[in-house]
Amino acid sequence: MIRIDNLCKSFAELNVLKGINLTVNKGEVVALIGSSGSGKSTLLRCLNKLESKTSGEIVINGTMLDDSVKHIHQIRKEVGMVFQQFNLFPHMTVLGNIMEALVQVLKKSKEEARHTALELLQKVGLSDKKDVYPKKLSGGQQQRVAIARALAMNPKIMLFDEPTSALDPELVGEVLQVIKQLASEGMTMLIVTHEMAFAREVADRVIYMHNGVIEEQGDPKVIFNQPTSERLKAFLRIAH
Repeated sequence: MIRIDNLCKSFAELNVLKGINLTVNKGEVVALIGSSGSGKSTLLRCLNKLESKTSGEIVINGTMLDDSVKHIHQIRKEVGMVFQQFNLFPHMTVLGNIMEALVQVLKKSKEEARHTALELLQKVGLSDKKDVYPKKLSGGQQQRVAIARALAMNPKIMLFDEPTSALDPELVGEVLQVIKQLASEGMTMLIVTHEMAFAREVADRVIYMHNGVIEEQGDPKVIFNQPTSERLKAFLRIAH
């Protein structure tokens, strides 16, 4: 589903990604771990053109990500993204937030959009909040609405950029539960996370990034129980 060849990204003199090579297969769940500033979020943002690559090649579900507006539009339809901050429209109800892209982007009728939105709210356990405005929701509920909104576009791939880092600890579990459910349904996902126990449980593969490169990757059991890189060993001592 995703092929990345020698991806580099620089901001002026700062080299954030230094030759990333990565393949993600259909239905695979990949967790990206590593210290802040290691390039994890930048890597995700390059995958849907929120950041432009400096060099290298990105192919998503057979489409080359370049400067073609058509290709960018195609990829953004296929790749959903959930951020640390929920970015919900404060002036719209929960239902309205999910319906918006269905009507404006996918050109669904309001009735059809409403039906889809209600199904997605049921999926994330928030059917009873459909008429509530975001400010009346907890952080965990807002993030679940954000996930439902991303799923409304019927993406083939979901990117999660530290989806629980802005949440109070007691609200983290409800968001991780939704992501676990998506994993069990076979959604292809890349998840940047600081939740090591979650990465161990849900990921098919864990990638440890350090200073703009993939330092180590593999099966979660191996990464967490038998790390080979000294940097990864040190990171896990602090992270656990």
